[in-house]
Amino acid sequence: MAAAVAMRGGSSDSGGFDKVPGMDSGKYVRYTPEQVEVLERLYIDCPKPSSSRRQQLLRECPILANIEPKQIKVWFQNRRCRDKQRKESSRLQAVNRKLTAMNKLLMEENERLQKQVSQLVHENAHMRQQLQNTSLANDTSCESNVTTPPNPIRDASNPSGLLSIAEETFTEFLSKATGTAIDWVQMPGMKPGPDSVGIVAISHGCRGVAARACGLVNLEPTKVIEILKDRPSWFRDCRSLEVFTMFPAGNGGTIELVYMQVCERSLSGSGGGPNAASAQQFVRAEMLPSGYLVRPCEGGGSIVHIVDHLDLEAWSVPEVLRPLYESSRVVAQKMTTVALRHLRQIAQETSGEVVYALGRQPAVLRTFSQRLSRGFNDAISGFNDDGWSLIGGDGIEDVVVACNSTKKIRNNGNAGITFGAPGGIICAKASMLLQSVPPAVLVRFLREHRSEWADYNIDAYLASSLKASACSLPGLRPMRFSGGQMIMPLAHTVENEEILEVVRLEGQSLTHDEALLSRDIHLLQLCTGIDEKSVGSSFQLVFAPIDEHFPDDAPLISSGFRVIPLDMKTDGVSSGRTLDLASSLDVGSAAPQASGDASPESCNLRSVLTIAFQFPYEMHLQDSVATMARQYVRSVVSAVQRVSMAISPSQSGLNAGQRMLSGFPEAATLARWVCQSYHYHLGVELLNQSDEAGEALLKMLWHHPDAILCCSFKEKPMFTFANKAGLDMLETSLVALQDLTLDKIFDESGRKALFSDISKLMEQGYVYLPSGVCMSGMGRHVSFDQAVAWKVLGEDSNVHCLAFCFVNWSFV
Repeated sequence: MAAAVAMRGGSSDSGGFDKVPGMDSGKYVRYTPEQVEVLERLYIDCPKPSSSRRQQLLRECPILANIEPKQIKVWFQNRRCRDKQRKESSRLQAVNRKLTAMNKLLMEENERLQKQVSQLVHENAHMRQQLQNTSLANDTSCESNVTTPPNPIRDASNPSGLLSIAEETFTEFLSKATGTAIDWVQMPGMKPGPDSVGIVAISHGCRGVAARACGLVNLEPTKVIEILKDRPSWFRDCRSLEVFTMFPAGNGGTIELVYMQVCERSLSGSGGGPNAASAQQFVRAEMLPSGYLVRPCEGGGSIVHIVDHLDLEAWSVPEVLRPLYESSRVVAQKMTTVALRHLRQIAQETSGEVVYALGRQPAVLRTFSQRLSRGFNDAISGFNDDGWSLIGGDGIEDVVVACNSTKKIRNNGNAGITFGAPGGIICAKASMLLQSVPPAVLVRFLREHRSEWADYNIDAYLASSLKASACSLPGLRPMRFSGGQMIMPLAHTVENEEILEVVRLEGQSLTHDEALLSRDIHLLQLCTGIDEKSVGSSFQLVFAPIDEHFPDDAPLISSGFRVIPLDMKTDGVSSGRTLDLASSLDVGSAAPQASGDASPESCNLRSVLTIAFQFPYEMHLQDSVATMARQYVRSVVSAVQRVSMAISPSQSGLNAGQRMLSGFPEAATLARWVCQSYHYHLGVELLNQSDEAGEALLKMLWHHPDAILCCSFKEKPMFTFANKAGLDMLETSLVALQDLTLDKIFDESGRKALFSDISKLMEQGYVYLPSGVCMSGMGRHVSFDQAVAWKVLGEDSNVHCLAFCFVNWSFV
């Protein structure tokens, strides 16, 4: 029987004692082991029961009958507290283990640096000695010719020759990984810490380009080696990997002779097309001693050292692309850190820390990402041995069009991947050099505002290729894009470097017979480098049409965009820059700059944009599809050029904002009218410092915490201006703001409330709207506590637009 007794001391971990509020200090309630067992079972099912649930427990469990409800409440409170303490203790122990291992790594790095300093001191003393002996060497008339006998030729085709090469390679690799064979410097922007990918360094003054990384991974060494050896699974640019020879070594290891192709190219007219000879399509690079050193870590996991050292023969590529082949930082971003991040991703998935949407297994989602990326790489490269051949152009070499009749894309149940009728894939590609365009900002804009560059009929044509019916040219069933797109995340990497998502495009039929049919289109989309902290070497948006319930083996036809920076700067334009008037709010109009304190050097950032779209075709429609593909890519190029001009730091700022507000007063004047009209109608000030004017007033309005929107005073009101909070709420930018209309952001109840108060708004000049829910430009629900609408009057007292202020908004 349970009894309340006076006890002194703390509560036990088993939950046998709990102090009850209201009793004397130091008095506890004692529970029998049977009662604790019952409560523990109940806690597993419901850690936080309501009052009615606790009453029910007392009625259903006779063993708890003599315990008061208040005592039960206290027991659950204390049990939750202990559970929280255990979790926090486990977390702190894990952090402590990571810090201990990281400290060991840093001590090893410090020891290596001390050796490097000693070596440099020795070399410096030797050079001084040589300089002192220079005069004596110049006075002698004796000449000497010292020759070094060549190394004996080793036959790599036999085990003994390979063993000799392997031993030398291993020794040199160790001297790079843990010694001073290369002068390593810390990679800018990669600071070591318990949550960082690791300690990353790049070479300075050595032959070729090299990168080194060491980090902690919560995987056993054998698992780490297994993952790293499967290079195509994590290195997307690895086109092929073939093991020619493999035999055991004397120390229990294995020696392998491997051939690997790493491919990525940009286009420059038909000269870069797939009709070139196979030997001319590759830049032969030399991989110098590189590899992975994996050691077990105390407490579990592994310490991984990675070295990538290559001579990419930069002299053999066009001059504009040479920075990519001469940068050790690019090697670190494309190869070295990618390997570490992949290991961390696998470790988190294995431990169950990552839970993905739609119940998909992590390995399946990784496979989707790999297939999208590899399909896009294949389309860009267009190599002859993959089946690509060039299609004659129309005399203008701005777009390269190639076809591949060996690719089949349709999945017809058990019949496998086939294509209904003879045909294949046509790929239209183009590239351009971007100046002063932040890559992450451009890719994020293309992702969030598809209607700015895409043609819904083309999307519908690509989606129809997944169905059993034969492909037909777009236009046979006229459609239009409603402007709505819903982005549903599927998975992301540890540091959000890469995001996999499903995009739903809302279509509307223009014919009455198809009005009841669903015309939504679904895309599987891979985004890379759009996070504001991204430090990758490329930024891309790759997508492919899918069925709404796409299976794990769904066929994918990849298309999209890839931006590769040519100038790898440490202080480039912040990728988090908003596409709006932000750049004009921190500086004068005489010197507009991008927000994020963009330096003059960052405004000269150069990058290469590659665009590739793939179109399935049937043989009798090849010429028509090729013409359509060429024209479509040209229209996309034109749209991207317009967007690039709008988001370029040299083009942004107040003047750019004024151009966007064509037909309306300049931004500073509009801000003054908005604030004056608010005071005129409501009798209170919108801003705290109402005496400000000009750009100072605009800056205050821009940074106002509530979302402020302006829309045209027309039959179909269109948004024309928004402050930063307003753009964040709508998830849009000033470039695409005019695509949104007032009726699109309100749900049905919100539209009814607004339209019912229109007469009141026109009569008294303002109206308060109750709390409710509206929609962002990305289709997400946004709740707000209150909204106020008022007429904005100009100097002539005429109504120029309507203004809205949404108070305390948040995403639902």
